[in-house]
Amino acid sequence: MASLQYAVGIRLKNKSDQVAVEAEDALIAALKAKMAHPEATITYVRKRNARGDRRHPHSVLSEAAPPLARDL
Repeated sequence: MASLQYAVGIRLKNKSDQVAVEAEDALIAALKAKMAHPEATITYVRKRNARGDRRHPHSVLSEAAPPLARDL
């Protein structure tokens, strides 16, 4: 099965953010985001929109799961 790019909306404390996750389906993308940020609430999962996401880029979730830029 081919992996797709998903945008996962998360809420940390009182701030919303979005991360990009490569996964086989939306459920796996949400679980990967939750594993990287267990204290976060998952607000939505959608397939990445090439044009819109290029205009408004967001963090990419990697295997090492670095902290979000807004948390630094």
